[in-house]
Amino acid sequence: MENYNDIYLLVGGNLNNTISKFTAVFQVIESQIGKIIQQSNFYESEPWGFQSQHSFINIALHVRTQLNPFDSIKKNQQIEQKFGRERNTSVTYQDRSVDIDIIFYNNLIINTEELIIPHPLVSERMFVLQPLAEIAHSYIHPVLHKSVTQLINECPDQSLVKIINL
Repeated sequence: MENYNDIYLLVGGNLNNTISKFTAVFQVIESQIGKIIQQSNFYESEPWGFQSQHSFINIALHVRTQLNPFDSIKKNQQIEQKFGRERNTSVTYQDRSVDIDIIFYNNLIINTEELIIPHPLVSERMFVLQPLAEIAHSYIHPVLHKSVTQLINECPDQSLVKIINL
């Protein structure tokens, strides 16, 4: 029997948010990373950390993969690039077509220059927590030892995040 890993991804973007774009992204994720087991609704939120005229759309995915975390992040970045993501070399946030973040990977804790898992800002971002809670509300953060629901209740970010239909 082959080994599978459970990975939670947040897929988002604030440029050209269409159902066809996200459908295509999900198809590439399934062909290059692994099977999508669960998907949240689409959530709309204002940009976090910068000003923009474009709202973000975010979706949480539970994916079952055979890839290790480092190969997963490389695939994520290749998919982002395929869909028009241009990486900013500065530290500021910016508009983007597609962003694919690894939030959790099994119960691993990784802290290297190229990859940090769990995502270091998950507990501070309501736009991550709300879609994630829809598919993994009882998942326990391996560093903070709190469920996603507990993290929502303690989140300092109280910005409005709403379910939408694209």
